[in-house]
Amino acid sequence: MGETHEVLNQAAPLVDYNPFEADRALVEAVRREGGGWGEDRLRELGRVLGSAEVQAWGVQANQSPPVLRTHDRYGHRIDEVEFHPAWHQLIELSCRYGIHSGPWRDPQPGAHVVRAAMMLLASANEYGHLCPVSMTYSVVPALRKQPELYAAWEPKLLTTAYDKRFMPASGKTGVLLGMAMTEKQGGSDVRANTTQATPAGEATGPGAEYLITGHKWFCSAPMCDGFLILAQAPGGLTCFLLPRWLPDGTRNRFFIQRLKDKLGNRSNASSEVEFERAHAWMVGGEGRGVPTIIEMANHTRLDCVLSSTAMMRHATAQALHHAQFRAAFGKKLIDKPLARNVMADLAVEAEAATHLALRVARAYDASHHADEQAAAFRRISTAVAKYWVCKRAPVHIVEALECLGGAGYVEESMLPRMYREAPLNSIWEGSGNVICLDVLRAMTREPYTFDALEAELKLAAGADRRLDALVDQIADEVAVRDDFELRARRFVEKLGLALQASLLVRHAPPAVADAFVASRLGGDGGRAFGTLPPATDFTAILERAWTPLAPAGR
Repeated sequence: MGETHEVLNQAAPLVDYNPFEADRALVEAVRREGGGWGEDRLRELGRVLGSAEVQAWGVQANQSPPVLRTHDRYGHRIDEVEFHPAWHQLIELSCRYGIHSGPWRDPQPGAHVVRAAMMLLASANEYGHLCPVSMTYSVVPALRKQPELYAAWEPKLLTTAYDKRFMPASGKTGVLLGMAMTEKQGGSDVRANTTQATPAGEATGPGAEYLITGHKWFCSAPMCDGFLILAQAPGGLTCFLLPRWLPDGTRNRFFIQRLKDKLGNRSNASSEVEFERAHAWMVGGEGRGVPTIIEMANHTRLDCVLSSTAMMRHATAQALHHAQFRAAFGKKLIDKPLARNVMADLAVEAEAATHLALRVARAYDASHHADEQAAAFRRISTAVAKYWVCKRAPVHIVEALECLGGAGYVEESMLPRMYREAPLNSIWEGSGNVICLDVLRAMTREPYTFDALEAELKLAAGADRRLDALVDQIADEVAVRDDFELRARRFVEKLGLALQASLLVRHAPPAVADAFVASRLGGDGGRAFGTLPPATDFTAILERAWTPLAPAGR
């Protein structure tokens, strides 16, 4: 039987290329923010992640989601989760490159920037497996508040080994830690938690052993080796470290009730769990649960920004790659004026997110080296970036998907998976309203945080009158606190735009900076992507966003 047609006018799959080398904005941001020493390592990771083999792992891990095994064949309760082998291969790769622990194992200047770039690259390929990787990275600052507990776990936390076996941590080559805070009745209002903690013996207070009884409505990656949780101790809401296995080698009373059937993030197991007098050890002071665990939440919020940025960047790359091959109405899409406007607009948005994400990551480096202003900037900029970048990702990705038309709507394009994934980062670690209220809380209780943000904005003073006008407007709004909560979203949006614009006018090519400022700040743009003003230098933006594919083996 003969062929009915030839396959013409189609792009080749975007595989076997180096996504790090192809992203000029990321390369430049890494160098500028102090991570240039890690560039060879990032180039190596990019080569691996761009390969057809590793991209296939992401597909496989999502096509075969995890399965809960509550009991073994004999009826014994086991509470284990089975994952596709690709899931384990992805985590092993991320751990090998230190995405879960690098800055803590080697705390040199720029370590958080290099790690942020690695997180960004890995997120573009498959984000689900990075949930336990991100939580392990983020748990370290909180766990360090209880030095004796941290000392016991540190050797297994900081190794680059991934050990998938479900067994006591003492016998493993490496461990992963997670967190479980939210409950059915409270959600983001963790102070409404009802899980109870009672002393297991005579000893009480930080480092002491407690028995935990209650539930957690959302516990991601329940196969981690331990979790930071919140429970009501006699002195109030308190943070505890709850391991899956006890020191005597028996299983802790940690029971998985079900796995969540989620919109996206399907490769990752998210669960409801119950604790029945489960053993845990207090971390931080009694009644100080939220301040103790918030340090972990700040780091996971940074990762939400990074993964949203990663998905926008990869969606843009997919659209540009397609447009270079696909012809319509006599021309390649990349040569069509309206298509060029859309794709340039997508590229500008992704670059603005990249600059902001890496700048915030640098604040983590500096604040961990006792820089008070950096710590203040980190406190408020993390929340601002978390709100704004994560809000922009879903609408950005669906526009990129549309650039491929029907071909983008099918699963093989990877874009539907990214689109389902995109809302996640705006929900986890504080939904939009919670994050905006957190910005207002920081400005009220720690006014020096806004001072640090304002100082950052003023570094671009005089570079663009439209940016100067927005910065002045922000200062005027801060002085008038009437209905501040009611207008919190609009205010935080302005902060996000101002931060991005200030970075672009200082560090990006003029074509990118002017397109962003004109369309986002100057009113010379519409509400949808593809509405950049006619004076935009589309050629410069598109050439910067997508060069000919870099060979994977370089």
